[in-house]
Amino acid sequence: MPDRITLGFDTSAAHCAAALLRGDAVLASRHEPMAKGQAERLMPMLEEMLAAAGLGWRDLDVIGVGTGPGNFTGIRVAVAAARGLALSLRIPAVGVGAPEALAWGLARPCRVVIAGKSDMVLFQDFAEGAGGRPQQAATGALPPGPAPAAPAVGIAEGVARLAASRAGDPQPRPAPVYLRPADAAPARDAPPVILA
Repeated sequence: MPDRITLGFDTSAAHCAAALLRGDAVLASRHEPMAKGQAERLMPMLEEMLAAAGLGWRDLDVIGVGTGPGNFTGIRVAVAAARGLALSLRIPAVGVGAPEALAWGLARPCRVVIAGKSDMVLFQDFAEGAGGRPQQAATGALPPGPAPAAPAVGIAEGVARLAASRAGDPQPRPAPVYLRPADAAPARDAPPVILA
């Protein structure tokens, strides 16, 4: 489908980002820095982008969503939104890792490095036809590998482009990618919650 409408979005870091494509053409792209509030901003941002392009939810053919790694809550916000939209619109949702979105359009081999919390970075190496796994390292202590490359596109556009290219093949439901467990844990002595 050459004119397929693809909506890609990502909230895996301190931002709310989205891109809207018609085929290969970018209709709209937004990237709003924010440390928190992605859950409140994501859906209004997507609606604003669709309206500005003269489109509605039912015009979408594919949804792409950034699956991380990154901010625990931010990733869950985007993945839940994508799965809910895909279910209600009966269209595919395709999960795309943050490093692979930022590697879109780069010559291989390459390394994508994403600033993390404190003095840590996330990185992933990509060889011709394949990619490694996302990993974490201290800033300035990356293992040997390709030199870090500057992304050719923003994260949301990379998510949208990869989702559009993968939508024709069976895809698993988007799921968050984490490098470590969540900081929060359930209370050990809390009584079970019983819903009547």
